[in-house]
Amino acid sequence: MMNHQEVLAVYATMADLTEQMVLAAQRSDWDQLVLLEQACAAHVQTLREQDTGTPMRGPQRERKIELIRQMLNADRQIRDLTMPWMAQLSKLINATGTERRVLNAYGSV
Repeated sequence: MMNHQEVLAVYATMADLTEQMVLAAQRSDWDQLVLLEQACAAHVQTLREQDTGTPMRGPQRERKIELIRQMLNADRQIRDLTMPWMAQLSKLINATGTERRVLNAYGSV
């Protein structure tokens, strides 16, 4: 089981990873974004398995709250950056599907 300092270290690592994810999203580096997200998910799994669940108090609790807020802010930035790309990707997929249906229905000209 992890003590409070170890738990905070994992949260700090996750906060750093989410900041790197923001930078990757700003560069439209989707492959890097996915890799960073997977690394972050691995840390979440570690916390699920190893955190004792004992409530933190005082400065440790404040630090944990600060790190969670940083991650939530980064998540919001990532969503703001990825949503237009996702919408564009969705349009491309729909257009390709429509084109395929027209070709199937009428054949190539």
